[in-house]
Amino acid sequence: MTDSMTHSTAPGPAEPRDYDPSGYDVPAAYHGEGEDDDGDEALRREAGEQESSRASRHWWDRNADDYQDEHGEFLGDDRFTWCPEGVDEGEVRLLGDPAGLKGAAVLEIGSGAAQCSRWLAAQGARPVALDISYRQLQHSRRIDLGRGLEPVAVVQADAAVLPFADGAFDHACSAYGAVPFSADTGRLMREVHRVLRPGGRWVFSVTHPIRWAFPDEPGVEGLTATSSYFDRTPYVEQDEQGVATYVEHHRTIGDRVRELVAAGFTLLDLVEPEWPEGLEQEWGGWSPLRGEHIPGTAIFVARRDG
Repeated sequence: MTDSMTHSTAPGPAEPRDYDPSGYDVPAAYHGEGEDDDGDEALRREAGEQESSRASRHWWDRNADDYQDEHGEFLGDDRFTWCPEGVDEGEVRLLGDPAGLKGAAVLEIGSGAAQCSRWLAAQGARPVALDISYRQLQHSRRIDLGRGLEPVAVVQADAAVLPFADGAFDHACSAYGAVPFSADTGRLMREVHRVLRPGGRWVFSVTHPIRWAFPDEPGVEGLTATSSYFDRTPYVEQDEQGVATYVEHHRTIGDRVRELVAAGFTLLDLVEPEWPEGLEQEWGGWSPLRGEHIPGTAIFVARRDG
């Protein structure tokens, strides 16, 4: 769908349409087999780029309202939280010293309602929030209108086909956005490298790959490995016609490192947050019990050197 998009000469906002407060029916995704709440079949099977992209766009459009209702308070309107463990960019500074972000063009990939971009703007950066879901970007506009602030620049596009000129951004980031849903993350990494300037950082967080060996459950049943860590077969939910309604892709730690290196990045750090003491909130398969035993998040910190 985005293959026909041409590269613009500079990052900039899309023209917003009015926010539509109407709701959507909400299925719940999980890493198991059987059926989801909509009766869709859940299984492991191959899913290519177009099928994955289409499924992600429709799923997040349907689920954006529920996602923001359920997690909006934790995320905040203008916080930069990397993961369910609550790692805060203002404290860990994975993009560098916040003072150094002033005036920097920063691309947030898979932005949802652009909470991270709003934090970046408060540091004086010039963020652009990109998401495949129009409904998620409507929530970004809803937040901006409610706060009476200048809206965050938003773009609806597939992260594997970025509609920006070469070297348009100083940094790029993604907090659990886009990367797990892309069938060709090697291509995604190359696209991010293309739109970054030399020295730019690319920092992204994803579900820790080891979690794919375990059921996505917060209780004790989520502590026993039931699948092979090395099985890269995508997790798919499909309707009665076999059409994918949700797709998520697995890569090992080694896969991610090789993708980054092949795209031209230098890996600076790999952060595996421990579950913080006192955090009792469960978020899907993230819980104090599981967090005590196995990592839930991997944050890759990379730099474009040339």
